[in-house]
Parts: sequence; C-alpha cells; structure tokens
Amino acid sequence: MNNTLELLAPAGNMVCLHAAIRAGADAVYLGADRFNARRGADNFTLESIAEACDYAHVRGRRIYLTVNTVILPGEREAALELVRQAYRRGVDGFIMQDVGLAAEVHRTLPEAEIHISTQMNTHNVAGLDAAVSLGASRVTLAREMALSEVVNICAEAAARNLEVEIFAHGALCVCYSGQCLMSSMIGGRSANRGMCAQACRLPYELHNRAVRKDLPSPGEHLLSPKDLCLVNRLPELALCGVSSLKIEGRMKSPEYVSAVVGVYRAVLDRVLAWVESGQAASDDDVIPGELRATPEEMRVLEEAFSRGFTEGYLMGEDDNEMMSYGRPNNRGVFIGRVSSVGDGWVAVDPEETLHEGDVLEFWTNRGHFAHTVSGIEAVRGGVRFALDRRVGKGDRVFRVRSAEAQFVDVPFEPKVAVSGSAVIQLGQPISLTLTAPSGASVCAQGPVAEPARTKALLEEDVRDHIDRFGNTPFALQNLEIQLDEGVGMGFSQIHKLRAAAAEQLEEALLADYRARTLHRAPAKPPVPRRPRRNSCQVAVWATNAACARAAKRAGADAIYVPALNYKRGESLVAGQISGTVAQTGYPKQAIIALPVVDHDPLPGTREERLGFDAWKYVKADKPVFVENLSQLVRAREMGAQVEVGPHVPVSNPLSAMALAQMGAERVWLSPELTLGQIQQIGDETDVELGLFVSGATELMVTEHCMLMSQGPCNRDCSVCPRRKSPHYLKDRKGYEMPVVTDCTGRSHLYNAVPLDILHVAPDLIAAGVGAFMVDATMMNVEETTKATARAVRARDIALKSGNAVGKTSDTTSGHLFRGIS
Repeated sequence: MNNTLELLAPAGNMVCLHAAIRAGADAVYLGADRFNARRGADNFTLESIAEACDYAHVRGRRIYLTVNTVILPGEREAALELVRQAYRRGVDGFIMQDVGLAAEVHRTLPEAEIHISTQMNTHNVAGLDAAVSLGASRVTLAREMALSEVVNICAEAAARNLEVEIFAHGALCVCYSGQCLMSSMIGGRSANRGMCAQACRLPYELHNRAVRKDLPSPGEHLLSPKDLCLVNRLPELALCGVSSLKIEGRMKSPEYVSAVVGVYRAVLDRVLAWVESGQAASDDDVIPGELRATPEEMRVLEEAFSRGFTEGYLMGEDDNEMMSYGRPNNRGVFIGRVSSVGDGWVAVDPEETLHEGDVLEFWTNRGHFAHTVSGIEAVRGGVRFALDRRVGKGDRVFRVRSAEAQFVDVPFEPKVAVSGSAVIQLGQPISLTLTAPSGASVCAQGPVAEPARTKALLEEDVRDHIDRFGNTPFALQNLEIQLDEGVGMGFSQIHKLRAAAAEQLEEALLADYRARTLHRAPAKPPVPRRPRRNSCQVAVWATNAACARAAKRAGADAIYVPALNYKRGESLVAGQISGTVAQTGYPKQAIIALPVVDHDPLPGTREERLGFDAWKYVKADKPVFVENLSQLVRAREMGAQVEVGPHVPVSNPLSAMALAQMGAERVWLSPELTLGQIQQIGDETDVELGLFVSGATELMVTEHCMLMSQGPCNRDCSVCPRRKSPHYLKDRKGYEMPVVTDCTGRSHLYNAVPLDILHVAPDLIAAGVGAFMVDATMMNVEETTKATARAVRARDIALKSGNAVGKTSDTTSGHLFRGIS
C-alpha cells in the first residue's frame, strides 16, 4: 500500500511546467534539446532547466530529465555532459533508455538518480534485477501489464528498494515501447531517437493472401489505439504499491496539462485520504464510488484530448475495444447536432455553452473538418455562427478545444504559503522570520527600532506592508507580530525587511541544490582490443525444422530457433503457421531464441492462460539468444551462455561493454546503425558482434493481435484459423507488410521490403562483425537455401579475396548508409 503516491506530469516547455505544478503535480518530467524521446516538443536548454528546477524546488516539487533515447557512437561525451550539467543545475532524476549510458552515469555520477524508461521494456520480475544492476532507483513498467502483474512487481520491487512507475493517462503506442522500428525503417525517423513520425496512426488495409480483397474491419486505422485513462483505477494502484503515476503528453498544450493533471490531482487526493483513513485496510474489496472520477471530471479529460479512452492491458482490455479504428486523432466531446443551415451560416443545438474561439469539429457524410467559432448569436433552439463549409441538418458536432479552458500563465503561481513572525521592539533590530511548509526557516533583520517622532507604527500597518509579496514565490498564510508601543518607522524599511526575508527563504529552499558540485569522472578502465580474426560465422534464424535443415545443408554455421516456434504445431513457413514440417527435428546444437516479450506467468497474462513457457528450453552451459535485459539476467543466473539480440538496442560501445559486463558473450547490433557507426563500436570494444544482414526486418511487436480487426475471436491462439493464412497490412503507397501472430496471440509486423547488406560483407567483417544472421522468418525452404548459400558465399569471398557479391534487387540496405534522424 502506498500513501505517498506521486503524480508525475509532462512539460514540453516552461508554460506547461507552470501549468503542471499549478494543477497539482508532485513532479514534472521534461527534455533537453537532445537525447529525449520527444524532440518535437519545445524542450529546454540547460539555462531553462535550471530555471525549471528552481521554480519546482521552491514549491517542493521534483524535476526529472528525460535522456531516454539510444546514444550513437560519438555522442557519449555529449550525453554524459548533459546529465552532469543538468544534475548540477538541480535535476532530481534522469529517465534513461540506453543501457550503456545508464551504466556509465551510475559509474561516473553515482549520486544521480536513475529511472529506467518504459522503453527499456521492463515487464517481469527479472527486469527489476536488471534495473538494480544498472544502479536505478525507479523502473517505469511497460504499458502492457495486467493488474496482477503490477501487484506482483510492486511487492518484488519493494524488496529490492526500487520504486515502480506506471503510465496512467495519455497516448498508447500499439507496439511495446522501445521495440518499434516502423517510423525508422519507413521514413528514417527513429522512435528510439525521439523522432517518431507516428506511422501507426495512418490508414491500412488488412489482407489475407488467400483472399483477393481487403478484410472487413471497423475502420482503416488498424494500428491506432485509444488513449489510456486509468483515473478510475487509482484506488487499486494506490493499494498495490505503485510509487508514481505518469501522465503522457510532452507534445501537448498547457491547457491539456492543466486539465488532466487537475482531474488526476482531485481524484488522487480523495484516494489518498481514503488510504490514510484506514478504510482501505479494513475492506480492500469495496472501493467507494466517490473514489472514481465524476462525470464532470471525465468530461474535462475527454475535452482535453481523447481518441476515446481505454483502461487497456491493466484491466485485460487487449481486443478491439482498446482500438480507435475509426480515427487516429482527438475526437473531443459531443456538443450537439446541426439544427439548420443557411448561406454562409450554421445553427447548432448545443448541449453546452459555446464560446468565441472554441474549435468545433463537424462530422458530415463527406468527412469531418475543424472550425474556429466566431460571431456567435443566440437563435431559437440554439446558436448561430458563420461557416463557409457544407454541412447538413443533423450532422454531429464535437468540441475539440475549449476557449474557456485556455491556460493563462502567471509565472509566480502557485505561491508557497509561509508563516511569519515580526518582532519590532524599541532599541532592538527589527526582524522577520519566515517559515515554509517544508520546515525551512530564515530570519532577516533590519535597522534598530526607534521611538516615533510623530505617528507611532500600528500593528495593522505592519501586517499590511509585510503582506505584499508581489513578484516572489511566497504568500503570507499567517503572521505573528510583536510590536512595542510608540515605535516609529518608515514603511520602506518594512518593505526591505520583507524582501530580504523572501530572498533568504528562497535561497534556503534551494541551498541543497545550489551546493551540488561535480567531481572529475573516474577514468574508464582500458578496453583490451580484440584482435581481428579472419573469420565470420553465418547463422540462420529459422522458424521451422525444414528451413533449419535446409540452411544447415547450405552451409550455415549456426541455427537459431525462436522458442515461439519450437513446439510441435507452431512452426511458421513464410510467416504462415504450418503443421506439415513440424514432425521433422531441428538440427543438433540449434540455439533457442527467447521472445522479445516474456511476461511472468501470472493471472491475466497470455503466458498463464496459454501455458507458454519459453524458459523450459534454457539450459546451463548451453547458448541462448535473449531479447530483453531481464532475460540476460535470468539466463546468466541459470548458467546459460547468453547472446543479446537487437531488441536490446546496442548502438554504441558503452552499451556493448555494459552488456558484456552483465554476462553477454555476443551482442547483435541495432539495425539502425550506419557502417561507420558499426566500425566505431568494433574499434572501441572487445565484445563479439553480430548483425542481421538479410531477410525480414521486424518493425513492431504488439500485445494486441492485429488479426482481431476482422472481428472477435475465442482467444485459443493455438488453433486460430486466421493464423493458418498469411496476412499483411497494405499502406497508402501499396506496400505490403507481413503480419504474423504467434502462439501467445501477440502480433509481429515486418517491413515490406527485405533487408540485404551482404554486398558490403568485406566492410562489415573489417568493422568487427563476427557473425552474420539471415532471417528466414518470411522464407520457404527454397528461399532459405538460396539466402543461406548467398550469405556463405559472400562471407567466403570477403575473407578470401576481399571482394563482394552483388546486391539483390527489390531489397533495402536499411540504415547502413542513410542513418537515422
């Protein structure tokens, strides 16, 4: 149980920061102009970060800086210096995605508080141990967690002295955070670098290759979830021990921040009062209705921004009910319908009062459009205003922005309520003591009080002139006055005394932060250079035994088999489930590859419901391929020989070395690297490096099954007839992206264009890549044989003569030459 639950708000600029704190946020997270996952926000400089910290700390609030992108080679010093300088300016904690940066910050600046970003894909207990190994004090969980999992995680985190943070409100990514390459591979804008183009919000058609038409669906935005809203689950979250509730929205307006934080503050205060009263402990199963949001509060949230709300995975909602198939943007609140139309005007019968400047959206049979209201006049049955677009009687009208809710920034608000004590005694220096709610107290002194020459000073004069804090962060809550009779004094002296006391109190509240100093970072131990070997292994990722054996016959040195496909009946051929090849055994020494998503088998999880356990394949002293940090920790504890896959993005030498120190014997590099960046990693580490060089590129992994857009299913994924046919999403340009749903019901989306970088095999080997991976997920036996033989030939020619094979047509080099933004 938690009675100190933090409300954490977003701020894309200083006005949003003010809005968040005025609305009641306990802490605010923000980003600098680099290394943050919302580079499209206004963001902060080091100078404005210092200003933000002062503003927050005087008011007893905290500031967290997002440094939650992957770090590229050559950026290490800049990223570390940003953290160091932001720490010196008062930042309370740093939210991080990059494994190497987190490890290096912990090594060189151990006093800095590290929070593991949701993009590090923490969704099981072993992930907590990974966080501890990186020196973290807080973990932000993946959004795809059931309540039973959150309860378990919180209990385990408490035993490790870790805080747990969850997202409570805002936009939902359909993909597991930190695992999406869709924006990157399609348009070069990497979500892992804060430049997501939101390709998931675009229209798509779902097709079955066995059917010649697109499959029916409730709308065309097949990858667009509704917005998360857990305001009515705050009692459950408080009881299970969550430490922080996070509101998404660093790209949102001050009005959004103010409205959403204000509602959550109000509901959370009611919940915390209930917890503190002891009623929660007496009857955990009964939660009073007043602890849920009122209809008025829900309307405020809807009008702030809404694609429709969902409680999502927390409450087991992972089907079509969580998706916003019809539209990917703000739908606002329903205002009413068009009552009549005329030449250049429209009349609306509104359910609520409209104001000048409101932004309304009209839904017509020809589509929808937004309009800013002006010139409102009352008419019978409603209001009328100018409109130069065609609408029809009965068309629906929504308000997507309220002019009345406009946030007006007052920089010194909210004021800190202080208590004062003024002492004015004859023959003694006058003094004013100010005490803040935190207990900080200062005493300012002025000149010696003298007898009045004309009019004596009155108590009400003292009170009136002290209670003028104006452009300071303070407001007088109460004031005790000790005033001798017959004292004379100019009011300007009282003003100076008050100003001095206010300045001293502000300095006292900031003293601990201002006292921070930076020490010279300890030197990094020298990295032994690995001698370049005249060898390179060719590996094949095979999702069925027939392709695995074909790859072996074609010369593959190693076969990697996903645990998701190892069980009989779960083999995939070219992305299609097939029982015809499952009877044939895999080659000896095949290496098991664990899935990207690996929940603990607790009630509410797919693993528990379907009885899937990837860990039964992991053995001591045997190799295993892992795809998240938690698996690295757990597999090493089991004594396995661990290779770390590209879903733990290794994009710099720090990350490669950090994973090696955690027990990785080989790391497979991020597909977002250029050839030059791969060379830098190879030059600066002694870690064995692998790289996927041909085949399908996975764009995203989703808890939501993409095949559900065809309609509800019985959730028996092992016999799902939809999985027996190959599916794909078709985009606006006609590209076809294969969709594969696995035995747990999770979906995997692949790039429409296969990867091929074998034509630069000599350069890759020279850069330090010691293993090539051919991904045969979307290949049949013949295609696997050809792809493997080509990779073997490319490797052999490169090693023998330094020459290269030609590039295949209709393929992409990914980011090898174009990089990411």
